[in-house]
Amino acid sequence: MIKIKIFLTDLKVVLCAIAMATNTLATAETIADWPSKPIKVIVPYTPGGSTDVAARVVMDKLSQRLKQSIIVENRPGANGNVGATLAARSDPDGYTFVSVLAAYSVNPHLYKMPFAPEDLVPVTKLAALPLFLFINKSLPVNSVQELIAYGKTNPGKLNYASSGTGSSAHMTGVNFSLLGGIQTQHVPYKGSVPILADLLSGELGFCFDTMVVFMPQVKENKLRVLAVTSAKRWPTEQQIPTMAESGFPGFDMGSWTGVMAPKGTPPAIVDKMATEIRAVLNDPDVQQKYLNAGFIADPSSPAEFGELIKRDGATYGRIIKEANISVN
Repeated sequence: MIKIKIFLTDLKVVLCAIAMATNTLATAETIADWPSKPIKVIVPYTPGGSTDVAARVVMDKLSQRLKQSIIVENRPGANGNVGATLAARSDPDGYTFVSVLAAYSVNPHLYKMPFAPEDLVPVTKLAALPLFLFINKSLPVNSVQELIAYGKTNPGKLNYASSGTGSSAHMTGVNFSLLGGIQTQHVPYKGSVPILADLLSGELGFCFDTMVVFMPQVKENKLRVLAVTSAKRWPTEQQIPTMAESGFPGFDMGSWTGVMAPKGTPPAIVDKMATEIRAVLNDPDVQQKYLNAGFIADPSSPAEFGELIKRDGATYGRIIKEANISVN
């Protein structure tokens, strides 16, 4: 009886060893063959937006490196949830990825999510997207502190725009209002272009947004820019102070974009994708294109990107709770 038990134990060990060897071999073969067909990257926002541009610049170069087609598919809606849900429910075979914005860390605190956080796994961060504080010229202010003073003497009359409830621009505006102790009204829009029109007309007081759409209007003296939300000044606009330099110590907010994959995607493929994207982001040509579009190339490991998502989620959750924000 004892011999039989020993035999069965040994047999289990052997079978486990065979299974592990088989899985290792299968993984090796998967990586060796990957990618053997076109890759799809879902962008949960409209064509031409920040996430779309950031993804297409990288995927164009990545396609050349991998010698395989990469299809960028726009699936906008619900602050990025439509495209993210589609990705989360996709086959985790290493041929579907999704590009997300910082709003990905906001959504679980505002929406009833159609998928669990663990249904998508981090691959790499692509870029940091600092926001700039733009104001219409009719406001009698020339600095962040003057804007705060104006807001305090005109409670409830200062409004600001963002590209939607739960967007990083919305969260930045809320945090600015809380820290500055002013009452402001949030006006959600569907994009930067309609925000620009109303900011120029004077219907809006200010907005936090990326530089591409708005900075040309500043150059033409049609808008003012007061600060940038990043920890450091923007490389090509060194005259613009940071929010920290403008009386908000430690203020470092903005957006970012990165790539995620469906849960169950082979870890070796996730690592391979991250490595290849990092190589693309180190290309001077890609870095310059990003800079021209208002981004800073900022690749990371899957683990580092995962930590960023969690850290920002905690920050946004606190802001949403403190400001009592709801989508209902």
